[in-house]
Amino acid sequence: MHWRHGGVKRRVGAVTLAILLAGSLLTTAQAQADTASCQDVTIPVRLTGLLPQIVHGRLCEPSHGARTVQVLVPGATYNSVYWDPALNPETQSFRLAMNKAGYATLALDRLGTGAGSKPPSALLTAFTEADVVHQVIQAVRHGDLGSQFDKVILGGHSLGSAITVLEAGTYHDVDGVLITGLAHHINPPGALIVLGSFIPVALDPVMSQLGLDPTYLTTQPGARYAAFHAPGPDIPEMTAYDEATKDVVAPGELLDAAALTTVLPYTWQITVPVLVVLGGGDGGLCGPLATDCTSSAGLLQSEAPYYSAAAQLRTYVLPGYGHSINYAPNAPDYHQAVTQWADTMGLSR
Repeated sequence: MHWRHGGVKRRVGAVTLAILLAGSLLTTAQAQADTASCQDVTIPVRLTGLLPQIVHGRLCEPSHGARTVQVLVPGATYNSVYWDPALNPETQSFRLAMNKAGYATLALDRLGTGAGSKPPSALLTAFTEADVVHQVIQAVRHGDLGSQFDKVILGGHSLGSAITVLEAGTYHDVDGVLITGLAHHINPPGALIVLGSFIPVALDPVMSQLGLDPTYLTTQPGARYAAFHAPGPDIPEMTAYDEATKDVVAPGELLDAAALTTVLPYTWQITVPVLVVLGGGDGGLCGPLATDCTSSAGLLQSEAPYYSAAAQLRTYVLPGYGHSINYAPNAPDYHQAVTQWADTMGLSR
């Protein structure tokens, strides 16, 4: 196998470029603060054990190196940009926060998204994506990306969390699991808002021009604030950036993700420390008859029955924001919760 580094360009729309030029240029102090070394990597994998594909990722390491890497999987209609947005990175870049805390990060594009391969959507499910992530983790473990790490934390958001659960519960090859934007109780009214935002890519004025399999889904223009950010502040620059960097999801990914991680609590299979993080206003998950997001203690009570003692479950609720917590103005509080959890569980050394 050949492992190719660098030179991979991510698709960024004209709107994104305009926003970056107009409103998100870093100050000198911010630019100096980010001393991590980053490179694009491409990792050959086999989908369903047969079809050769390429996974794209962005590997970033602190200037002094790191012994632990966090492999990060984005959610539906997101790609690796979710973990490292160029808009307000000091607040909203999970990647930057983790690098500053001494962790390396590998933010992935799920197959079908970003700069990786675009197979027919019918081949993609949460389980096949989990197998692909497993292959990536094996590459990391073997040092095939150029650096050797002692420990691996696998983290996800939403659908990416479902993929994380399936990978960690099946292959048992990671040292810790970070789950964000996923819980075992659904709030139907809020979930319908999210599901109602999906349209075939053929109906999107921008994504229909990209030559994708027309059975992929994305979100209809203008739907992302209500679906992913409410009740957080509706900041025009942020919602425009999220719209411009949105991506796709395969219908099959959504179906088995829901079945295997919610209806059937696959989380019981995880045998390493787990941290679950939700936005306190996540409309698709939180509610009186759904997940208790009123406090971290309430979330722990809701989720504890679905994890074994080996998971040493910890929880954190980020107040006042919806589903996509990386964009929250108080996201640094959640970043701190993640680093404290990892340090406490001995995952930083």
